[in-house]
Amino acid sequence: MTLALFIILMVVSLFVPPAVALFIGMAFALVLRPPFPALSKKASKYMLQTAVVGLGFGMNLYKSIEAGGWGIAMTLVSVTSVLLVGCFIGRWLKLPVKMSYLISSGTAICGGSAIAAVSPVVKADENETSVSLATIYALNALALFLFPPLGRLIGLDETQFGLWAAFAIHDTSSVVGAAATYGEDALCVATTVKLARALWIMPLALVSTFIFLKASERGEGKVKVTIPWFILFFLLAMAANTYLDIPKEISGNITFGARKLLSATLFLIGSGLSVAALKKVGFRPVMLGVSLWSIISVAVLLIVM
Repeated sequence: MTLALFIILMVVSLFVPPAVALFIGMAFALVLRPPFPALSKKASKYMLQTAVVGLGFGMNLYKSIEAGGWGIAMTLVSVTSVLLVGCFIGRWLKLPVKMSYLISSGTAICGGSAIAAVSPVVKADENETSVSLATIYALNALALFLFPPLGRLIGLDETQFGLWAAFAIHDTSSVVGAAATYGEDALCVATTVKLARALWIMPLALVSTFIFLKASERGEGKVKVTIPWFILFFLLAMAANTYLDIPKEISGNITFGARKLLSATLFLIGSGLSVAALKKVGFRPVMLGVSLWSIISVAVLLIVM
């Protein structure tokens, strides 16, 4: 019965906006136990990557660079600032150093992906990693619902919203989902800038090795980084749409399918939420996550306006 309902809801998620699909998945997870959670987690990762690449066929490379150039230039400053401020606040809250570093890394770059890449480098234990992921995940889910109506209330145009979402929302899935509900230009800017930020996973993991040098000296800090190759394919898709004479019917169908796949992906991500994960998120990690989220959200909003 649970499996049948899960399949039905996943099919339904193909025909609703991304934010609604995420909400359906979360509601299902809190009421019932999702079948095959490990498989769903792995599938959502590859589905998201495929959806992002597919969206690239609906974007023009020149327009994306023009729209996102300012945001890309600002990435270095934002990543460095968030990491430093996050570690400072974490120390003030008396959080474990590694947990503070993981939450700060997830906020600075791309949420769960950054945490997954950095945690083996700093040798974080399972509890530190799971609490960090749960904190970032909860804020991602909240941002997906809050940002589009807030952007319209403030009066942001699509380019402004795309930049704001790319910097202030952690995970790529939530950035793409929020921007997709705001408009085509917002989606183009947000995706371009967010994926440029995601490239910082690799240098962050390398720098983290030197930050936690004592662990490295004991042979515990070996770098293990998953290279986000899908970003390269996303850029190639944009280049193909820009330089090749691809019929609009074909590129349109690809992007249409990518949007549907994105909604299904967010349903799977939402279904991965568990009561146990929520209980693991204590007060202080949430304080750190919310503090960093508030600081970067307000700072970027003031800049783009």
